[in-house]
Amino acid sequence: MLTPRHGAILKLLEGKGPLSVTTLADMLDVSTETMRRDVRALAGAGAVVRVHGAVGLAGQMGEAPFHRRMRENAGPKQAIARAMAVQIADGDSLMLDTGTTTSFLARELLGHRRLTVVTNSSDIARTLATVNGNRVFMAGGELRGDSGASLGASALEFIRAFAVQHAIISAGAVDASGVMDFDLQEAEFARAVLACGARRMVVTDASKFGRRGFIRVTGFEGLDEIFTDAPPPEDVAAALSLAGVRVHLASSDHNGQ
Repeated sequence: MLTPRHGAILKLLEGKGPLSVTTLADMLDVSTETMRRDVRALAGAGAVVRVHGAVGLAGQMGEAPFHRRMRENAGPKQAIARAMAVQIADGDSLMLDTGTTTSFLARELLGHRRLTVVTNSSDIARTLATVNGNRVFMAGGELRGDSGASLGASALEFIRAFAVQHAIISAGAVDASGVMDFDLQEAEFARAVLACGARRMVVTDASKFGRRGFIRVTGFEGLDEIFTDAPPPEDVAAALSLAGVRVHLASSDHNGQ
């Protein structure tokens, strides 16, 4: 059963976004230990998520395990992947970070031939290796059990040896300040991917717009294009336009705007 204070916590998080336990305790004039008990109860009920010392509503922060995220917004992600895939020609080189939308893109690229693919995603590597004359280079490093991603210093060092035509990253969150993530190593890897490409792109479904991330990946000045399934909010659209980023909306004709 939610207590009145639990309701007050949820209302604060809804209005202000993720907050620390200490900040919540101060705002509601209770001890940090009392607040920790409240947060544990709310987290146990699935109402809040705790990540990196902050507390937020379940939809505001953190990310579900990879296999669950592959099912979430699958239709829009597939449409985005199809729109992106037609931008890539046989024989092109590309670099992909780990993410559900980039995994959908890998599946849409199964009709392409002789691609050179650099990735830290075991899912993407398995999808595209040994088919149609592709060459796939898999970054080494610590393998994450939830996402099958290879991360860390050795993965970063590996990909920096490549220069590709298309650098494509997914996004954990996008607001008017740019692209963000919830994980430091994933953010570092995505940033490194963008530095390796002549054409720097983000693929993200519209549910990521307006979300708050903890770690900045890049401002929009570090991008050339973004592929999504719905027009961004006005503030995000204005920031993208100011930075000269081309927005592609997934549709039957795949035209950008």
